[in-house]
Amino acid sequence: MEQRITIRIAEREYVLRAATPESEELIRLAAAAINRKISAYTAKFPGKNMVDILSFVALNESIGSITLQRKVDSMQQETASLAQELDTYLDNMEKK
Repeated sequence: MEQRITIRIAEREYVLRAATPESEELIRLAAAAINRKISAYTAKFPGKNMVDILSFVALNESIGSITLQRKVDSMQQETASLAQELDTYLDNMEKK
């Protein structure tokens, strides 16, 4: 059941729809994480306007997402390689 929720990011409120309780939790966690990063960048770069701060937050999050995707891709490749090695080993064991 969809639920309307209100979140606050950078002192602005947004009304969103959450399809499930799990998606509501993710939305709220994401908003809290964004607000923490906004606070950190605001403290680190006093005097910067909110557009600059939000650009830094977006860039930081994109870098993190790309880094994690690369790690996942690498792990998937390693898993496939290990599975192939295991299959080869088991095939050789059956031949003996």
